[in-house]
Amino acid sequence: MKVEGFVASLRNAETIGVLFKILAEKGAPLVELDGKRFLIVVEGDFEGRRFWTEINGEKANQALGDAMLNSSSFPFKCRRPYTGGNVIFVDFDDIEVEEFLVAYRDPDYGVFYLVKNGQAEEITKEEYEKLLPGMPEFKIKSMSEEQMDMMGAFFG
Repeated sequence: MKVEGFVASLRNAETIGVLFKILAEKGAPLVELDGKRFLIVVEGDFEGRRFWTEINGEKANQALGDAMLNSSSFPFKCRRPYTGGNVIFVDFDDIEVEEFLVAYRDPDYGVFYLVKNGQAEEITKEEYEKLLPGMPEFKIKSMSEEQMDMMGAFFG
């Protein structure tokens, strides 16, 4: 599957639950696109109701930190008015831990996964909360000093 097709499929979501179901059907949280594996992160708003991705209990944008600059992000809109967000593709090869938790959440609902040795398994909210304290720190390769200098030169 291509990145464009993945992003386009999210437009079919009529609810947050359906959005999370589409993600699961596509293989999230780990998806192979154009021959590369990615961790899928989504965040946005569904008719005023926020949704986000957590990694080891922390919002993904905080857990990923500088690595967000190294990731590809694509905006998407859903069929309903005032809905959409961003889908962020994090190169799986940049993740430096063998085990971590991923949750797609909104204020009342969530879908939870344990990622271990490159495989994702859906788990319950109770399992997620029980596993959280024992998770190793989530580490991802961030930009090197040289890359950061180049970015600084580029953005002035």
